[in-house]
Amino acid sequence: MGSGSAPDLVELARVVAQQRAELDRLREQAAVSAVVERAKGAVMALTGCSADAAGETLLQRAEAARRTLLEECWITLGELTPVRSGASGPRGETVDLPGAGPAAAPSAPDRVADALRRLARSLAHVDTHQDLARCLLDHLGPELDADSVLVYVRRAGGGLELLGHAGIDARLADQWRQVPPFGGVAVLDALEAGEPRWLEDFAEDSARYLLIGEPPERWRSRAWLPLPAGDGSEACVGVLRGRPGPFSAHDRIHLRGVVRLCAGRLRTFPSVPEPASDAPLDAVQALFAALPVAAMLLTPLRGPSGCAEDFRVDAATAQAADLLSGTAGDPAGRRLLEVWPDLTDTPVWPGCLDTLASGRTYESEPFAHQETVDGVAELSTYSVRVTRLEDALVVTWVRHASSDRQEQRLAVLQRLGNLGWANWNLVTDEASWSSQVFAILDRDPADGPVPLADLPRLAFSDDRSELSRAVGTLIREGQPFDVSFRVRGTRGVRHLRLVAEVVADAHGTPAEVHGIVQDLTARRRAELALVESERAILTQHDVLQSERTLVARLQNALLPLPERPVNLAGLRVEVAYLPSQSGIQVGGDWFSAMELPDGDALFVVGDVAGHGVGAVATMALLRFTAKGMVITGSSLTGALARLNTLLLHSRDTHGTATMVLARYRPRDRRLLWAQAGHTPPLLARDGEVTHLRRPPGTLLGATAAPHFEEAECRLEPGDRVLLYTDGLVERPPEIIDAGLERLARAVAAAPGRRPGHGSLATLLESMLEDERRDDVCVLDIRVPRASRGSGPAGRAGGVRRHR
Repeated sequence: MGSGSAPDLVELARVVAQQRAELDRLREQAAVSAVVERAKGAVMALTGCSADAAGETLLQRAEAARRTLLEECWITLGELTPVRSGASGPRGETVDLPGAGPAAAPSAPDRVADALRRLARSLAHVDTHQDLARCLLDHLGPELDADSVLVYVRRAGGGLELLGHAGIDARLADQWRQVPPFGGVAVLDALEAGEPRWLEDFAEDSARYLLIGEPPERWRSRAWLPLPAGDGSEACVGVLRGRPGPFSAHDRIHLRGVVRLCAGRLRTFPSVPEPASDAPLDAVQALFAALPVAAMLLTPLRGPSGCAEDFRVDAATAQAADLLSGTAGDPAGRRLLEVWPDLTDTPVWPGCLDTLASGRTYESEPFAHQETVDGVAELSTYSVRVTRLEDALVVTWVRHASSDRQEQRLAVLQRLGNLGWANWNLVTDEASWSSQVFAILDRDPADGPVPLADLPRLAFSDDRSELSRAVGTLIREGQPFDVSFRVRGTRGVRHLRLVAEVVADAHGTPAEVHGIVQDLTARRRAELALVESERAILTQHDVLQSERTLVARLQNALLPLPERPVNLAGLRVEVAYLPSQSGIQVGGDWFSAMELPDGDALFVVGDVAGHGVGAVATMALLRFTAKGMVITGSSLTGALARLNTLLLHSRDTHGTATMVLARYRPRDRRLLWAQAGHTPPLLARDGEVTHLRRPPGTLLGATAAPHFEEAECRLEPGDRVLLYTDGLVERPPEIIDAGLERLARAVAAAPGRRPGHGSLATLLESMLEDERRDDVCVLDIRVPRASRGSGPAGRAGGVRRHR
């Protein structure tokens, strides 16, 4: 070793220490962040505020109470207060949040909420998975009659490790501490599905799952509820009860609330190290000895190249030993190819090697296996499943046999799906059909099943050749098929589907054919109806699109937009009109900007309710009538009153409308304006942006006795006035005042030579970030600086009343 080795090691140790410290810091930060995010989510759900607002609320509470943010988050989770009761929970359950209901007689939801609050406080004192299991049993014992609680965590190899338990003895806990990733385990099923598993029928559950317990009858009902753990793995909480019967709706709500609280607490737990790879196999062998399925645990034996040349059987169940023909005694400790000599000639061997290398689970095709049952040779169907557990493999055999209850479920499935199963034994030429196949084919069960080779004769002549080719290829080459064909029966022509595959024996020779027959007649009819419906929809869409095109052209003809700013009565006026981006209908927003015969300028912005041809027609009527009335001498309030009467008594008009009318007198720079249910004009002056105070004004077309008043504003050189429709400021579901404030801020912040005097295009871009749900119309009116001194300055916002 060179002389520089010691300093290098010291430097390396320092770097490693820094990295460990940084890792610890990141873990702590992640744990705290998870709790904070959960508390923010609770505040958001209860108050309807945003994530940022929820975080600010938590910070303010913590500062006011002189607590840390993490303390405040746990207290918030323990003291949830609802906005309403009856909120919708998972799977349609009803969740009454804490505090709901009458105080005099607490309801079941109130009791659940109180229990969850107590649990939230208790969780603050829980530091390990074992503490968590004891805490949950203390909580759920009196509340749900829980007798035991288990906390499992899924490890990197897919297996499970029992990290916390309460209510079971140490021997049973050691026996089930390590669970390999094979099928038929309820906790694994819950984790893979991401949904709780409610085991409420012991007879049915014991046939479907491997049940924990010696004996399993000790716990007649169980619940497994998955939740995320702190270190990125997955955890599952099991609640076991001695009494039988289902979990009530309130029990399920209670348990879902429990795991939601536990998820937040688990995020603060330190990571539990993976079990050592050289740990003794006693616990695993004890577990395998108790399993009622055929399974083996294998360790690879690698050659000089590093590749697996064989496997050592570390543990095996008695059922696995029985399946390995020619094996004498317990296969544990022996080589796999010794106890399964022809393994390399089957697809299972490359499946084992691939699973060991990639971690992907391997599942073999079903195969026939002859075994002796009660002294009688019987042909059974098995499949092999291989999963990786760290650097080992778990091999399980799945026997494809149906219990009476499974047969009942299968019958219901066939009836609801209008399908049935059919089997043909190619060795004995025997066939068996389910009753549903006889019903689909209108065949009397007394006549027996049709041989596979004769099945094409039932089909229409046009479909017979394709079905015959598929059956022949299946028998000769083992090629599965999925063929549709038609038959004629007492109910007329039926559209059927046949899906079939072969099961080969150990030598690869086709031995049996499994198939399903499905009646697709109803589906075919539905498909035809769907095609007709789609055609009708497309036709209607074309009609609506044509209407939109027509209305858009009509609107463009009635409402031409100037290509550049115009000068009216000494003012610079810019116009913008942006149609809605949602839907295909055209709206009724409009504007007018013109110079009157006496030298004044008239500005009008309006919005007709609704969309389509009717809205555009009403828009045209109001636009031209308003200009004509003002030109011929009507006052602004008088014009609005007459337009209201026109809307009320004309059959061709389109409901109601809003409008703002403004008249500018250049000789004294006075702006007179009146409105009918419209948004107020905006004034930008010397860096300050305000909305003009609206004079009274009734929505046009709403009443036969409207009331309108005028307001007066004296403009100054450099002023900017915006008249606009509500599409510029509305963002459902927020109130209109929020949009008005946003517009004022956008005008004040717009870039330009002076505050509040940016371009109209820049303003629209900042205001219309999302998809526009409504039309937008804006008149941008500016008083040039050069006109200073042309009239006396005055204050804005005076009101004159006109009846």
